[in-house]
Amino acid sequence: MKIVTYNVNGLRQRVSQFGSLLKLLNSFDADIICIQETKLRRQELSADLAIADGYESFFSCTRTSDKGRTGYSGVATFCRVKSAFSSVEAALPIAAEEGFTGLLGCSRKDEAASAVAEGLVEFSREELLKVDSEGRCIITDHGHFVLFNLYGPRAGDGDSERIQFKLNFFKILEKRWESLLCRGRRIFVVGDLNIAPSAIDRCEAGPDFEKNEFRTWFRSMLVESGGHFFDVFRAKNPNRREAFTCWPSNTGAEQFNYGTRIDHILCAGPCLHEEHDVEGHNLVTCHVKECAILTEYKRWKPGSATRWKGGWNIKLEGSDHAPVYTCLREIPYVSEHSTPSLAARYLPMVHGLQQTLVSVLMRRQATKQVKSDVVSSSFPDESIISGGCSHVKRSIANCDVNGTDISCRSLDQDSRNPILKVVGHSEDFKEEAACSTTIVFNEEYARPLPNKRTRKRARKSQQLSLRSFFQKSHNLDDGIENSTNDISTSQTGVLNSNNQSQEAPVMDDHRCGTMQNDTNGISSSQGQEEPDRPCSPTQNNTNGNASSQGQEEQDGSRYLEKQKKSDALLEWQRIQQLMQNSIPLCKGHREPCVSRVVKKPGPNFGHRFYVCARAEGPSSNPEANCGYFRWASTKSRPK
Repeated sequence: MKIVTYNVNGLRQRVSQFGSLLKLLNSFDADIICIQETKLRRQELSADLAIADGYESFFSCTRTSDKGRTGYSGVATFCRVKSAFSSVEAALPIAAEEGFTGLLGCSRKDEAASAVAEGLVEFSREELLKVDSEGRCIITDHGHFVLFNLYGPRAGDGDSERIQFKLNFFKILEKRWESLLCRGRRIFVVGDLNIAPSAIDRCEAGPDFEKNEFRTWFRSMLVESGGHFFDVFRAKNPNRREAFTCWPSNTGAEQFNYGTRIDHILCAGPCLHEEHDVEGHNLVTCHVKECAILTEYKRWKPGSATRWKGGWNIKLEGSDHAPVYTCLREIPYVSEHSTPSLAARYLPMVHGLQQTLVSVLMRRQATKQVKSDVVSSSFPDESIISGGCSHVKRSIANCDVNGTDISCRSLDQDSRNPILKVVGHSEDFKEEAACSTTIVFNEEYARPLPNKRTRKRARKSQQLSLRSFFQKSHNLDDGIENSTNDISTSQTGVLNSNNQSQEAPVMDDHRCGTMQNDTNGISSSQGQEEPDRPCSPTQNNTNGNASSQGQEEQDGSRYLEKQKKSDALLEWQRIQQLMQNSIPLCKGHREPCVSRVVKKPGPNFGHRFYVCARAEGPSSNPEANCGYFRWASTKSRPK
């Protein structure tokens, strides 16, 4: 049996990186895969993130929103099985539990739901709910052992609230472990515990590194300090150095392997052999074949671009952690069992709500009815559009068609040339589902509805390119101008027909007075004579002059716009040059520094500073970061 633990730093991102959840899981070729920091809320769980063919999954998500903490942690356990029902495989758990306090519910038959777990009665319900509210633990019982998939809290220096939370988290967890060990159960603990136990597990650890209270507690749990647990990796690799599983994501530390080992596999309890009193028998000696770090999952790989030589702009795919695995041997089958009820396959947001056969048949019948009532795509003269529907209890005198009130009185105002006619209706509709209104289109206004092919061709022809949005549309301007002239002309014609008694202007051979329509049609509508002007042979000459004048104006505006862009580009280059000149050079390599901003709450929050651009690494390596630091401003900083 192979067990893998991996902090994915966002399950959605890793699934996208590998193409699918199944490809991600299959890449490990493991029987049990424990994932931390899924960054998923419970309502975000979907089949593409939780279900993979051949695997059963179990999730725990954040249940609190304190300080904006929503969807930031979360754990998941995936078990590869041949059958989810009536199986004897040890990889398929016989029971599962979300959290480790017992208050979030479990699938174990001999324990009541929402009951405090054994050994935790000394803690208040509020304390237990608080440590279990961040989605940091999934427990699966595999018969021969109980597996804890953990994501330990992180507590920065000076953050007293998170430090206290982390202390309570591991204190309550330790009580749960002791309770299980007293019952003779074997325990495996895997995950990102956010604790590097010894100086060998941290790059360039200081002299006080091992005095940290959490590291002290971790080492007290190990067998060499009188505890019950084996650090499986150190048991198999006792003297291996620079064996790290996590690297800072913003300093490029992976390039020089400048990291820490905080992802662990621990185990406790007797071996599976019957001779328990035989000296030297334990889980590690008898059943652990190997334990190693899967460094091929690191984001930075040999041959990748150097970060400080243009590589900072290259996005590295992957998590800032590396998976850790262990292979177990001589793990026998268990009694026949099925997938626990806590599995993701039973979550409503994953598999959906159960549907009845009647609801499916009703939907099919409704679909057929809609298809049968589709309106014909072509109309003859005096076409009739009738909507097939049921009767509604209301008068046609005020019938609502598509949300618009059409009254009979308004339709009869111009009976000589109606646009719409209500052909037939009853006095009173009976109450049913919908309104049946028959509308007649006059021949002049009726248009056949386009068929599907015509609509598709029209949409394709109307599709615009990205470039067209940044170019001035000449056709649009011309169309507006032409439509304005058409409107003014039509208005003039109507008004002139009403003013036939007025005298027509006198024309001579050399000068002609015409009723010219201006853009607004004002002079024509008033029936006034315009001053005499030279008579042009055709109106096209006038239009040609106006067109050439408009073209000159457009060329001038284009030139001004181009000049503005050129000036803006020169100004931006000047600003960039000033910024480049203001960036200091690091003393170690005489290279331009990179600027960063203080994000930690405190007196310097939000202030910008400069540091060496090279990747973080050992101080003995001259190619690594030289440690240069300078504030961006020499002015006194506010306190």
